Amino acid sequence: MQQVNDIMQQAAEAFKKYRKISGKGKANFLRAIAEEIEGLGMELIQTAMQETNLPEGRLLGERGRTIFQLKTFADLLEEGSWVEARIDSANHQRQPIPKVDLRKMLVPIGTVAVFGASNFPFAYSTAGGDTASALAAGCPVVVKGHPAHARTSAMVAGAILKAAERTNMPKGVFAHLDSGDGFEIGKALVMHPETKAVGFTGSFAGGKALFDMANQRKEPIPVFSEMGSVNPVVLMPEKMAQDAENIAMSYASSITLGVGQFCTNPGLIIGIENENLEKFMDILSDEIEKIAPATMLNEGIYQNFEGKKTLALAQDKVITESVSKVEKTAQIQGMPTIASVSADVFLKNPTLHQEVFGPFSLVVKCEDLAQLREVLGHLEGQLTATLMATESELQANEAIVDILRNVSGRLNFNNVPTGVEVCFAMQHGGPFPASTDGRFTSVGPDAIKRFVRPASYQSFPDSLLPDELKEANPLNIWRMVDNECKK
Repeated sequence: MQQVNDIMQQAAEAFKKYRKISGKGKANFLRAIAEEIEGLGMELIQTAMQETNLPEGRLLGERGRTIFQLKTFADLLEEGSWVEARIDSANHQRQPIPKVDLRKMLVPIGTVAVFGASNFPFAYSTAGGDTASALAAGCPVVVKGHPAHARTSAMVAGAILKAAERTNMPKGVFAHLDSGDGFEIGKALVMHPETKAVGFTGSFAGGKALFDMANQRKEPIPVFSEMGSVNPVVLMPEKMAQDAENIAMSYASSITLGVGQFCTNPGLIIGIENENLEKFMDILSDEIEKIAPATMLNEGIYQNFEGKKTLALAQDKVITESVSKVEKTAQIQGMPTIASVSADVFLKNPTLHQEVFGPFSLVVKCEDLAQLREVLGHLEGQLTATLMATESELQANEAIVDILRNVSGRLNFNNVPTGVEVCFAMQHGGPFPASTDGRFTSVGPDAIKRFVRPASYQSFPDSLLPDELKEANPLNIWRMVDNECKK
């Protein structure tokens, strides 16, 4: 496609200049983006409301998070230690072989193609975490706008371009492609030789397709796809005996939060069958019946929810425990639904292991702890895993903790998985198929590490080194002196 080729060539030229702009210069750019987005005011919020069916309060909060993310990366750039500069000084007296001078730091990899998410029109889309972290790394960004909120995406793209002009960034440092022919544009972006990485948030099918495409290139490139999960919740018996009612009420809210349209929605709840689990089920069912259905993001997501929910409920020996008793007021409203199944049936039916994106959760009833461990052993990679347990139960069940840690990016204790904090300690990304590379996070400042690579300089004159590796720059540089690491 000529349009894609022109944009990518311009981005490649921009990269030659942008990668050399100082941390402070890039920080000014990111802060200017935040200011321009904020300057769009309520027009942006109202446009997003019209396109996504999301309420004003949710969108105001998400815009705030997007602005916070941009400012967080700006702070990171100004502080500077994120480049992980390292100096191994020369030692010409070393025997039997003199030691050369080696210096290493993280450097940007090139233009990043970003695919916006349907369920987060701000925080995971045009100026969201992928764009912010790639720009912070020193990489130009080309965004493919999501058709679910095309006008919103275009407005935010305009704000980014205005900020680039304000701060004298090189032409081509950012570009926006409208949804158009989605598949063809997406393929052209991924396959273009100037694309050096891809950021994606969405379905497993979409993320895996991009990943496979990127690996068919002459020069394969990394694809950082966050593809959702069922986010298992384990209900331990001692904790349930103490607090089944409160746990049930909190999970009724979590399952239906945002009409279940969060990648961390608790779609699978696993417990041991006894009177406390039955109490939990009774209260959870009562609460679900009282929660009104709400409008989903769009027709496509609603139809996907209905199809996958219907498929799950149609499986042999799956029991529908509860459905909202509040009538719909619009066609594409998702009905909150809870179902249950025995562990024996669950273990034999892979269909029940799949995500149902929406206000739905499946409760798996186990005979004992041994069967619960067996169920956990059959789970695929997850973004989150939650343990509702007492501390003594954790200590006595190390094997369960280990299983959940090994299949999830974030292990959660006595809480709900919905809600993703933007901070250094956050890990939003888990083993496949939750994401294509569980070593990285798509949320928080460490997301920048997806779009950089380490590069060493050997025996370079100090005047020709990047500023971060020069002798005169002491910021967070670790030096090896006489085989000792010193700061």
